[in-house]
Amino acid sequence: MGYDIVVIGGGHAGCEAALAGARMGLKTCLFTMNLDTIAQMSCNPAIGGLAKGHLVREIDALGGEMAKVTDKAGIQFRILNRSKGPAVWSLRAQADRVLYRLSMRKVLENQNGLDIKQASIEKIIAEDGKVKGVVTSLGIFYEAKAVIVTTGTFLKGLMHIGLENFEAGRAGEFPSKGLSDSLKKLGFRMGRLKTGTPPRLDAKSIDFSKTTPQWGDEPPPPFSYSTDAIENPQLPCYITYTNPETHKIILENLDRSPLYSGKIKGIGPRYCPSIEDKVVRFSERQRHQVFLEPEGLDTKEYYANGISTSLPFDVQIKLVRSIPALEEAEIMRPGYAIEYDFVFPTQLRHSLETKLIEGLFLAGQINGTSGYEEAAAQGLIAGINAALKLKGRAPLVLGRHEAYIGVLIDDLVTKGTNEPYRMFTSRAEYRLLLRHDNADLRLRQKGYDIGLVSKEDYEKFEEKKHSIENEIHRLKTRRLKPSPEINNALEAKGTSAIDENTTLEQLLKRPEIDYSFIERFMPSDKPLSEDVKRQVEIEIKYEGYIQRQMEAAEKLRKAEEKKIPPDFDYKAINGLSTEVLGKLEEVRPENLGQAGRIPGVTPAALTLIMIALEKRKRVSSMTSKS
Repeated sequence: MGYDIVVIGGGHAGCEAALAGARMGLKTCLFTMNLDTIAQMSCNPAIGGLAKGHLVREIDALGGEMAKVTDKAGIQFRILNRSKGPAVWSLRAQADRVLYRLSMRKVLENQNGLDIKQASIEKIIAEDGKVKGVVTSLGIFYEAKAVIVTTGTFLKGLMHIGLENFEAGRAGEFPSKGLSDSLKKLGFRMGRLKTGTPPRLDAKSIDFSKTTPQWGDEPPPPFSYSTDAIENPQLPCYITYTNPETHKIILENLDRSPLYSGKIKGIGPRYCPSIEDKVVRFSERQRHQVFLEPEGLDTKEYYANGISTSLPFDVQIKLVRSIPALEEAEIMRPGYAIEYDFVFPTQLRHSLETKLIEGLFLAGQINGTSGYEEAAAQGLIAGINAALKLKGRAPLVLGRHEAYIGVLIDDLVTKGTNEPYRMFTSRAEYRLLLRHDNADLRLRQKGYDIGLVSKEDYEKFEEKKHSIENEIHRLKTRRLKPSPEINNALEAKGTSAIDENTTLEQLLKRPEIDYSFIERFMPSDKPLSEDVKRQVEIEIKYEGYIQRQMEAAEKLRKAEEKKIPPDFDYKAINGLSTEVLGKLEEVRPENLGQAGRIPGVTPAALTLIMIALEKRKRVSSMTSKS
């Protein structure tokens, strides 16, 4: 049996990849080792957060599914970083773990052109550098024109609890062993990474009176631009802290930790460390925050975010019960660490197609990333580009100035990683352009052009865009006349009075004035949504900063227009160091902009490359004329 696209893995990357392929008209099949764990939230029951929320909004703007399913399953929504500028605001949602999984599965099962099969893929078949299909553990061959591998932590997964370890893709599930060997035989360089989870606790045994409740925003702000309102009941999270006694218990048992006894070989996430790591690395700190997060509306299970651990079970009980509110806590599931294989991502193109095998795409943790959001973003792009390739169209490659997804993928394929990669706002050079609130303005058109955004959603977007443009024009051209009422209101806001006619734009640029002031004295002729008002206010208040970032982004765009041919001979350039030459040969940058972002490639090396490119261009021109 044959398919246009085969997707291996039913996690967050696999779901987005499969939906994208099918929605773009390609016959697609998603293979998963367990139908019951499609879209499983194997770590914390939350979507979004700092920078990750940007990724989810961008997935939605392009026509992906994660934001919509989060809105269906969300039980708490909060915009983080409200006290800072809009460039770093990020939406985060707690989700009902079961509801999220079931909602995504329902979408997949009802998608035309998509088959879902439970099977373990053991081998990828390629001939003459092109993918041909996959083989299951039962020896069944499925022909495929494109294959997308999204295996999460399953490639030779090894779980650790204390000094005990056992093979698993995650708790209670078998690992994938043959597929890892298949990738190695195809010639891919692979490494080993590690991640982990905290214990899950029984709410009946938690004394919530000793915690600080943390509620979400009211009304809950949806993730998807297509969602009108959140319908689920909303629940709080609860905050408590570790203490010196907790830290003492951990330090006294480090010899029983697989992390510190040498049992774990893989490199763990620097920015999401285990509680053992935090206690050792930050020994001066007297306490670490613990968030008690509900796993869903119909369960008593709570996720103890902040105390990820792989210590033995008896030690986990002691450290948990040393924490206020958890003195009598019962552990429903112990924390654990898991090691798994990954492919060094410099072996990928920006389309997420591998350089080694045509038609083979990789997405998610197999590329060295951590997190549901990073995985889903890659899955979406891999699915889109597999479909575009089979249609004979150019790949969708997002620039660093266009999307956090562009930053994510460019970081992976240009810089590589030897530790689990996590997205941060600090990784983006153009944060004010890449706000979480304007993802649709940046990417909706692209999603519509490739066929993933519905006509209804696109028309809704166009209406919003026109409303923003019209309101900005109104604020630039309409003026307020000085009056006692207006000047008293201005002085009450802590800003100076006006003595001449002043545009609404000039007033709104003042730090003390927000859009509600404009509405009070000269409202728009048409009612505007809160989203439109927010966009207008940000665009006007930060106009100068936005313009400067747009100019910088334009310079980047021009650098990336200077293409480097795939067969470019770096060895023929005199003056390149062995280190620089090795990195250029490994990454094979597609343009000068990407070459300049490779760690260790100096401005002097870039100049030599530019000269060599110009020389090649002249020779080619002379040859063609003769």
